[in-house]
Amino acid sequence: MRHITLSNGLQMPVLGFGVYQIPAEQTERAVTDALAAGYRLLDTAAAYGNEEAVGRAVRNSGISRQELFVTTKLWVQDAPAERNTRRAFETSLTKLGLDHVDLYLMHQPFGDVYGQWRAMEALNREGLAQTIGVANFYPDRLIDLILNNEVVPAVNQIETHPFFQRADYQDLMRERGVQIQSWGGFAEGKNDLFANPLLAEIGQGYGKSVAQVVLRWLTQRGVVAIPKSVRAERMAENIDVFDFELTDEQMTAIATLDTGSSLFFDHRDPAMAERLGKHRIDA
Repeated sequence: MRHITLSNGLQMPVLGFGVYQIPAEQTERAVTDALAAGYRLLDTAAAYGNEEAVGRAVRNSGISRQELFVTTKLWVQDAPAERNTRRAFETSLTKLGLDHVDLYLMHQPFGDVYGQWRAMEALNREGLAQTIGVANFYPDRLIDLILNNEVVPAVNQIETHPFFQRADYQDLMRERGVQIQSWGGFAEGKNDLFANPLLAEIGQGYGKSVAQVVLRWLTQRGVVAIPKSVRAERMAENIDVFDFELTDEQMTAIATLDTGSSLFFDHRDPAMAERLGKHRIDA
């Protein structure tokens, strides 16, 4: 496994395992299989409803806590945001059954972002959240947060895949000391990703699948990826991407697939902002 050094010096695996949309009753087995395959970065969230299952798999794995990098996420909190953010974090930590998380992300750029961030900064100072960051922040929101707070987000987890590559945004984040992390790395199969002729042709040259080419492309760009699967054989395939390297010509060719826009939704859309900003979870 290769690692990325975050702005606070912590080492983060460049390839991890995500549990978004894995039902809670399947999550413990999936995480157990992922750990057996060699994954050490695990990504969950309060909104996923499977933190407890992730925690059980971690505790039953026999793997040293120091070897693992566990991420969870804060959902939008009601006022007072600082107090409720701490409450939400403590709930997540209890569900995980851990004494700290390696990365705590603000899941959405809505609500009292500043109040939530101040509480996250306090959790970071106390060592409960060793690293803090954000998710789904567009450039304007990210720069605003950086300029008006003490701690710069170490990570921004955003939609990143061959059809929405975020290269310019990655450059901006790098300049600010923010690590880009991908969600939706396979675009959930949209645009017939797994049958894409260019990606398939590149893969054939290395004896690799389209999924492996995409993960190699992401990690070779320095993008942290968190593919998900409930199949042990697919988990093993997804982590087997460090024995080949894409050429400059291939990287340039893949760049031509970029559409420059989301295949899912835009957080700047007023209807989506209202939907996400008003949604609450039981935590």
